[in-house]
Amino acid sequence: MPTRIRTSDADATPSINRAVGASAPLSRSAMAYVLAGGRGSRLMELTDRRAKPAVYFGGKSRIIDFALSNALNSGIRRIGVATQYKAHSLIRHLQRGWNFFRQERNESFDILPASQRISEDQWYAGTADAVYQNIDIIDGAGAEYMVILAGDHVYKMDYEHMLQQHVNTNADVTIGCLEVPRREASGFGVMHVDAKDRIIDFLEKPKDPPAMPGKPDVALASMGIYVFKTRFLLDELTRDASDPTSSRDFGKDIIPYLVKNGRAFAHHFSRSCVRSSKEAASYWRDVGTIDAYWQANIDLTDIVPDLDLYDKDWPIWTYGEITPPAKFVHDEDGRRGMALSSLVSGGCIVSGATLKRTLLCTGARINSFSKIEEAVILPYVEVGRSARLTRVVVDRGVHVPDGLVVGEDPIEDAKRFRRTESGICLITQSMIDRLG
Repeated sequence: MPTRIRTSDADATPSINRAVGASAPLSRSAMAYVLAGGRGSRLMELTDRRAKPAVYFGGKSRIIDFALSNALNSGIRRIGVATQYKAHSLIRHLQRGWNFFRQERNESFDILPASQRISEDQWYAGTADAVYQNIDIIDGAGAEYMVILAGDHVYKMDYEHMLQQHVNTNADVTIGCLEVPRREASGFGVMHVDAKDRIIDFLEKPKDPPAMPGKPDVALASMGIYVFKTRFLLDELTRDASDPTSSRDFGKDIIPYLVKNGRAFAHHFSRSCVRSSKEAASYWRDVGTIDAYWQANIDLTDIVPDLDLYDKDWPIWTYGEITPPAKFVHDEDGRRGMALSSLVSGGCIVSGATLKRTLLCTGARINSFSKIEEAVILPYVEVGRSARLTRVVVDRGVHVPDGLVVGEDPIEDAKRFRRTESGICLITQSMIDRLG
């Protein structure tokens, strides 16, 4: 039987090590560690050349910018990013957009590819191993707390509230959790909690997820966000690394062990989500499929979208590429440069074309007589004359030929492009090249 982890008066009412609000924010004593090595295979060809966290979102940003911006806006000034799968695009973005941290201000920003410090022939074996292999760097940062983050979700969250709960409950680990309908929870790691939010069981993708206390139709799902005291985490990672049966993963190994043998608590996202006056509900999205990615981007074209990217109090920081303003030209019947309910980024030219509920990333050009509707167009795409694109995602740098029609004939679309069951088509340059 596993040995129970010793904590100070584990079953007694916890004492508060710091009076909340009476001293410096806990975030200034924390390091954020972003796990950004995932492939994101459900995004199909969108991740053929880049990791999921590096995929473009919202016109100007990358997906990873949300976790990084949350950390920065929460007051965390020491950040590490673990990369692995096809990391060049991600690393280049981080170097260009996140290079403003200064050591003389007690700040740091480290990009951490798997560099075989522990073993010369071992890449990151799992999420926990991605932290364990960088123990020396983490130890050198001198942070009292560690905030472990997934780099592939879209949301706004103040991690300071989660850190405060962690201290106030004397937890070994605090896990960020979402309330989701029970019928949809089978795809998550699900927490079974008591009335005080102490986790009494953890189930990985259960067929029959346990309900929350007092909410029979709701389950509590893990967000992949964890808070630890740094020294405790490093000790646990060392223990796990010595276990030959471990898969070196937080969700499969570290968290279940701590639920059984330590003090694990759930932190409800609703308590720390950041909402502007225009956001009616908590917003969190896993944009891990083509359908979910397309929908989350198209939702931004709503008059009042669920996600407010215009909130100056909680900006989403990113690499600010220098571009000229967007440009709309031609004003003739059938050849009018216009965009309705659309987001158009800098450097775009809409030349005698019509956009409806469309998102254009930086530097796209849409040529005359084309009609684009419900499309997500990534950077530096050029759409030829008289094209008609409906319900599509077009990858970066694609040259769409004159007269191409997508979104009107499902059978023909499926022969040429990646078409989902809901009818969204992903278009890449290799698919265009095969058209002959």
